[in-house]
Amino acid sequence: MKNLSFATIFHPHQSARLVLSTALLLSVGLLAGCQEAKQTDSQDVAGTEQTDKAAAASESPHAELDNDMTAGAENDHEMAPGTLEKPYEINWSEVANGTAPVAAEQFQYPFAADSQQVTAYMTFFKVDALTAQHNLTIGMASNEALTQVLDQLGTRYVSHELTDGENIQMIVHTTPEIAPSRHDYVFADDFAKGLTLPIVIQPDASKTSAD
Repeated sequence: MKNLSFATIFHPHQSARLVLSTALLLSVGLLAGCQEAKQTDSQDVAGTEQTDKAAAASESPHAELDNDMTAGAENDHEMAPGTLEKPYEINWSEVANGTAPVAAEQFQYPFAADSQQVTAYMTFFKVDALTAQHNLTIGMASNEALTQVLDQLGTRYVSHELTDGENIQMIVHTTPEIAPSRHDYVFADDFAKGLTLPIVIQPDASKTSAD
């Protein structure tokens, strides 16, 4: 067996190449690590600057004012009850149904002149039989007229009442957003068809007083 000398085991030229290669690899690795660290730091700085700008914008004294102006512009088309510059006028042409009116004395009433209901009404309100028949019939049919008016009044309606006595009429109480007016409503349903009920709009009430 041959004896291996130190020169055979350790080759100076090969060792130098190995050391040089190792040093190059380490340098490349360190350089790549530094570049990644720089990119990470740049991203962190950019994110911090954006966060600071957003915080500054939210804390700006003008931010709340801008938000209020935007909200106001969005709500300009909305008008709450009580803010109308001109009261709304009922369009009575939409209420009219084209029914021909019938004279009270010519109408065939569902209540006989000597019936208990008519007699009781005559006694209580001190009216004649014809007026009692007329008022009782109008009273039972009055929801037809009220419904037509409510379609336009909506939430501005407060209450209504029927007067008794010689001249029956329906008084509708509304909020001040409705203009006062009057209309003679002619019933279209068979029960009171042709009879006339005066409707008076009085904007003299409020939701608070009604509640």
